[in-house]
Amino acid sequence: MSERICLNADLGELPGDEGRRLDRAMLALVTRCNVACGGHAGDAGTMVATIEAAREAGVRIGAHPSYPDRATFGRTRNGMPLEALRVSLLSQVRALQAEARAIGASVDHIKPHGSLYNDAARDGDLARLVVDLCTETGIGELLGPPDSALQQAAEQAGLRFVPEGFADRLYEADGTLTPRSVPGAVIEDGDKQLRQSLGIVRDGEVFARTGERVPLQVATICLHGDTPGAADNAAALRAGLEAHGIIVQP
Repeated sequence: MSERICLNADLGELPGDEGRRLDRAMLALVTRCNVACGGHAGDAGTMVATIEAAREAGVRIGAHPSYPDRATFGRTRNGMPLEALRVSLLSQVRALQAEARAIGASVDHIKPHGSLYNDAARDGDLARLVVDLCTETGIGELLGPPDSALQQAAEQAGLRFVPEGFADRLYEADGTLTPRSVPGAVIEDGDKQLRQSLGIVRDGEVFARTGERVPLQVATICLHGDTPGAADNAAALRAGLEAHGIIVQP
């Protein structure tokens, strides 16, 4: 039986015409996208443009909410209480849903962005907040790291959890992502991205920054649209996966 994998990308994050061109290039290669909805990046215009491009490409659309922190691209919570954070995240996702409804599209999943993603993977209260966000907005699927507090909370709530790995990020020995402050935490070399992705899909493991083999069972692999050379590397990655008999699908 052939291996299968979904590819997803975080989009709607870069400004202007160049940002939209990059988004369209990525949408030709992935099967899901996660659209920034105002917390760390994005506005009504970028949301509409990304939704329309995703629908034309046949790519499933998801919300990519974050800490409301545009100054550091969603990497700081700034001590925000849980209830205030809930209100902000709900506003972000509902804004994307409203834009999608207006043009006849739907929002099928949620994937938290940046530090919210990492924090909710470890913190049960944040994980339940994200899961409640799915429930309150009627979105039945949640993307996140495997074997995390997010997965546990999603499964307890009856959501479909989609475990995610990364083509362009280093891992630590405990299975967490290497902090971006560590040199080399973002993998920019396309050959290395393909090797890591093949290991994840075919062997169910990834090599940690310090050399250990780390089990990693996922159903989707993320390609960051803001990584240097993203579109070219994404094209090479998809071609490389398919050349090894791996079927790319949602």
